[in-house]
Amino acid sequence: MIKEKSLKEFRESGLLWFINTILHMFGWSIVMAFDGESNPISMYPARCKFRGFDEKNNDEGYQKVTRFLKENIDGLVEDLDA
Repeated sequence: MIKEKSLKEFRESGLLWFINTILHMFGWSIVMAFDGESNPISMYPARCKFRGFDEKNNDEGYQKVTRFLKENIDGLVEDLDA
C-alpha cells in the first residue's frame, strides 16, 4: 500500500511546490533542508510570511506537476481499481 520515495523525487515532481502553494494561504510551508550540495536530507513544517510564489516559480511548478501527471496517470488510475 505504501512505496517510499526520495525527497529529491518529491521535489522534482512539483508536488512540494503544489502543496506549498496551498499552505502559504495559511502562513505555513514545508521546508526542505539540503546537505550543502543539492541533496535534500529532511523536510519539516514551518510558519512563514510567504503568500505564494513568483511567476517564474509558478510556471515551473505547473510544468513539473503536469509532467508528473502525464507520466503517472495510468498508475494513478490503476490505484483506484486496486
